Amino acid sequence: MTTAAPPVVPLQQDAHTIGLIGLAHASSHFFHMLLPPLFPWFIRDFGLSYSELGFLVTVFFVISGIGQALSGFLVDRVGARPVLFVALGCFLAAALAAAGAGGYGGLLIASALAGLGNAPFHPVDFTILNKRISSARLGHAFSVHGISGNLGWASAPVFLAGLTHATGSWRIACLGAAGVAAVVLAVLWWQREAVDDRVGAWAHESQRAAGAAPEHPLAFLLLPSVWLCFSFFFWSTCALSAVQSFASPALQKLYGLPLSLTSLVVTGYMLAGAVGMVFGGFLVARVQRLEATIAVALLSGAAMLALAGSGLLPGLSAALIACLAGFGTGLAGPSRDMLIKRASPAGATGRVYGTVYSGLDIGFAVAAPVFGGLLDRGQSDWVFYGAALALAFGVGSAGLVGRRQRVPSRAEAAQAA
Repeated sequence: MTTAAPPVVPLQQDAHTIGLIGLAHASSHFFHMLLPPLFPWFIRDFGLSYSELGFLVTVFFVISGIGQALSGFLVDRVGARPVLFVALGCFLAAALAAAGAGGYGGLLIASALAGLGNAPFHPVDFTILNKRISSARLGHAFSVHGISGNLGWASAPVFLAGLTHATGSWRIACLGAAGVAAVVLAVLWWQREAVDDRVGAWAHESQRAAGAAPEHPLAFLLLPSVWLCFSFFFWSTCALSAVQSFASPALQKLYGLPLSLTSLVVTGYMLAGAVGMVFGGFLVARVQRLEATIAVALLSGAAMLALAGSGLLPGLSAALIACLAGFGTGLAGPSRDMLIKRASPAGATGRVYGTVYSGLDIGFAVAAPVFGGLLDRGQSDWVFYGAALALAFGVGSAGLVGRRQRVPSRAEAAQAA
């Protein structure tokens, strides 16, 4: 019995879908940062502490984490595209709620709506990419997906803080964010045929499912690799949370740098991460031991973050090193996503990505108040030391995933012999 050849997919068709999913992913990461760039203005206008601000981040990611695990099942049942449109609508509502907030309660509502909108994005994105993109270009699709997320993170502080400075009102900046959500929703609705996941899986998905016996919808939860991937996301995201929300005030306290400068560190970190993901997209197609790539990349980033917090460098050099640490985390991104794909049973893409990526949300939810509390106690250096330690734990989880994936291959090889 011969296996049918994979369909020949035009590059333009793949690129069209990859670009649209990249735009959607960028918007989800942009709305991760709807509130954090405006923290100094919330402190001024509402008299909030860093711990209270950290709780806003926790609310976002608790809702997103629970919703992400559940939305994976929803995506597998009703399809990815309609869920995507609802999620973008939640972002629009979140920005409008933030613009009208009269105090801490209003900010909590905005954070909750943004978390609800963020919940389905990884199950949605990876379901569409795995179904519509040809296997030869899937590594590059993962790379673009990660790059677009970093660009969303990088652009949000510039957009929101810049618009606030230009207009003198953070409320106008939030209305601008609502405009961003409306434009992205309009573009994706206009080009909705290119993100339709009802067209059926491509050959690289069909071959995996061929001959597979039907499984219980929750059977994937018994796979150790799924939970090791979850652990990897949890630890690596704890580090990211520290940088995103608190690197700027920590550098300001450690080195006396102005906030106008330290606020650019998050943007620099994300842009360096985007460059790392470009290289990572090429590496993932050439390297079998993905966990080795992840280990080298993340440990390099951890060393740079620890150096930035050590006080051994001049202030500007420390800020630059903190930015460059993003290259290591970006380099690991495509290998990380391919590692999860290899751990996913056929037909459970949405559920697996939803469960695994909920580790990202829980990492943000747990880390934000912890690192905020460290700042409140004057332990600014531990924002960087803690982030470096979390990356090291993430390397351990990734190594265990890779080891488990190699053991079956050796057994199969022995059986074939």
